[in-house]
Amino acid sequence: MTDTREQLINLLADLEEDEVLQLVHQRVAAGDDPLQIIEDCNEGMRLVGQRYERGDFYVSGLIMSGEIFREVVEYVQPMIERQTNGQSSGRVLVGTVSGDIHDIGKNMVGMLLACHGFDVIDLGVDVPPAEFAAKAIEIKPDIVGLSGLITSSFESMRATVTVLRAEADSHRLAFPIVIGGGMIDEQVCRFVGADYWVNDAMSGVRLCQRLMAGSVPT
Repeated sequence: MTDTREQLINLLADLEEDEVLQLVHQRVAAGDDPLQIIEDCNEGMRLVGQRYERGDFYVSGLIMSGEIFREVVEYVQPMIERQTNGQSSGRVLVGTVSGDIHDIGKNMVGMLLACHGFDVIDLGVDVPPAEFAAKAIEIKPDIVGLSGLITSSFESMRATVTVLRAEADSHRLAFPIVIGGGMIDEQVCRFVGADYWVNDAMSGVRLCQRLMAGSVPT
């Protein structure tokens, strides 16, 4: 098992699309846990991100790794849904804030959340604060996630949090707001006024799981 896990991680990190999909099919046929397969692919994605930061990969490498990851998720997700009997772990509203069109990280979080049983409503990119608020009022999410990659998105996040809080209060709704992105840290979280922050996809999933379980302060 360890050998195939390391192999899958490294194949995805090397952007070997055909080999990744072949190994995923083999592991599924052998009865491996599809969630473990997803976690291994996520580790491969993390290595891709590190190589990008070192300058070994360009943006095209990030995009290709995201496409491979999407293909893996599409293949194993029906099996995961059978395991969870279609029961939702919670409803999460996500989107990239106004002025930012980056969506690789957001899409990864959305796919991982869906694999872990969450009902994900994705508003897309360049989403105005009023659109976030209107959708939140409509669907009453358990958690709202705001994504932003560029530093100029922090002001948009702050404006979105302000509008979300105001509209939630007027409609007697309550939900934690999580911000995510590669440049996010505790200082940005305080500036924006969000409740929590993450800067990798799997951390976002784990946080949402803890929030739904009530094991972190809200």
